[in-house]
Formats: sequence, C-alpha cells, structure tokens
Amino acid sequence: MNKIRTILVACCLLPVFCSCGEVAKRMDAKLAESKAAIGIVENTKADGVGESSLSSGSKKSSATAAATAEYKDLEIPARLTSVSEQILRRTGYTVSYNSERRVPNWVAWCLTAERLTGNSKRSDAKFHEDTDVSEPRAVDFDYVRSGYDRGHMCPAGDNKWSTQAMDESFLFTNICPQAPQLNRGDWNEMEQACRKWAKQDGALYIVCGPIFYKNSKKTIGKNRVSVPDAFFKVVLCMTGEPKAIGFIYKNGDGNRPKGDYANSVDEVERITGIDFFPVLPDDIENKVEATCNPDDWNI
Repeated sequence: MNKIRTILVACCLLPVFCSCGEVAKRMDAKLAESKAAIGIVENTKADGVGESSLSSGSKKSSATAAATAEYKDLEIPARLTSVSEQILRRTGYTVSYNSERRVPNWVAWCLTAERLTGNSKRSDAKFHEDTDVSEPRAVDFDYVRSGYDRGHMCPAGDNKWSTQAMDESFLFTNICPQAPQLNRGDWNEMEQACRKWAKQDGALYIVCGPIFYKNSKKTIGKNRVSVPDAFFKVVLCMTGEPKAIGFIYKNGDGNRPKGDYANSVDEVERITGIDFFPVLPDDIENKVEATCNPDDWNI
C-alpha cells in the first residue's frame, strides 16, 4: 500500500515476523520520515492550539509506563489531508478533531492491563467543552433533548487509572452524538470486550471514530454538531503473533453478535479513508490489516 508515513513511534518486538534488530531499524527509518510531517509536539502547541501534557497529573504505574513507552504512538493513524484536522494530545488518548463537524475524526489510545485498574470514578467527572478548540464548538446543551447520547469514543472505563485522564475523557472533543440503543448496547459491549482482551494480552492499540456518508447533513444543537451515520473501531494486538480486526456499527438500533460487525482493517480503511497503524513495517501491516478472523478474538 502506498501510504503517507506520518506518525512518531518507538520500536517494538515482533519475533514472529523478523528479528528485533530488523524491526527496530525499519521502524526507526519511519520515525525519521515522520518527524517533519507529523505536527504533533509533546508538551507544546500543535496546529496553533495548546495541548495537554501526556504526563502532567497522571499516576501511571511503572509497568504501564514501560508498556506505553515501548510501543509509543503505534495506535495513531496517518495525518488526514482531505478533512479538517487538529491534533490534540490528552493524558489517556490522542484526538484528530474536525472543527467543521465539531466531533473527532478519530480517537486513538493504548489500553494496557494496568490502565484498567485505579480509583478514578466516572461519577466524579462531568461533560465539558474543550477550550483548546475554536468556537463554534460542542457544548453540553447541544445534546439536551436531541435524542442522542453523549457517546464516548475513548471510554471512561478505560481511564480509571488517572483522575486527569478520566476528566479529559469527558471533553466534547472525545464525544459524538450516538443513538442510545448503540451507546448503551452493542458499542458498550465492544468496549468491555476490548478490556477483556487487554487483560489477557497486556496491551491493545485502539482507534475509533465516526463515519459520515456522502450526503450526511444531520446536526444537533445551536452549534450544529454533526450526527454520524455509523462508527468504526479498529484494534491491534502485538502480543505473540500480531493480529488486528475492525468493526463497523450503524448509528442506530442494534442487538447483534460482535462478529456481525467485524471487518478487516483494510475494509475500514476503505470506508473511512483513514490509514491505520502506518508505522508498522509494510509486510506486517499488510498481513494483519488484510485478514478478518473473529475466531482469533473469540467472538
């Protein structure tokens, strides 16, 4: 695949496909290619907007810190050029924000087993507007009596490890209008499945976001927050033999087995126009993205 390589990432161990040294060299080369293009700068401003520090206020365990450092930024897609994009770093995730639609293009994060522990409570956090993006922007009142839930992309349940991460998961740049049946049903079940997989395998690399079809025009609220037609989620596991899977959910009713939503990552890329996991060596990327095997994930 001809892809724009734009993401900063540290090397990881891939013994099934090639030696550690070979993977390190190949991923280091892609790291060098990406530095000039990525536009994501730690603890500074990107796209003219202040970003939250990845480490400020966080209480990571040493195990989580080691895991996230080893595979740093592996989850982040390639830079988008066909739609509005502003990159925002948060404590527990990264957002590609679309100022025209007032929702994210995608939200990406690394979910480790360690991050599923902690005392931060969802009940202590409140939805709030993100002042790091320009107005007009989504606010809580846009959702009132809209018929749609405030649907998390990076879920609150993945951010119990840090009070700041939990609070930031309620920023409206991490939220989309989501049908209640989906948000509280099959989407929630997939979030729980990802937590189960992270506990089993140690770490997952997850990207999710909205899908808008060609004639999509529906909005809610005075700030005209766009209502997605569907949602995607792609999941990568690098433990043992690397594997990946994608999912597509219509933004409406649903009460179906997880396997009914399953797709290859390549198919999700075709539908969304997003290049996922671009810093993987091409042979590995091509292999894991071309296959869709629900049995590998016990679904």
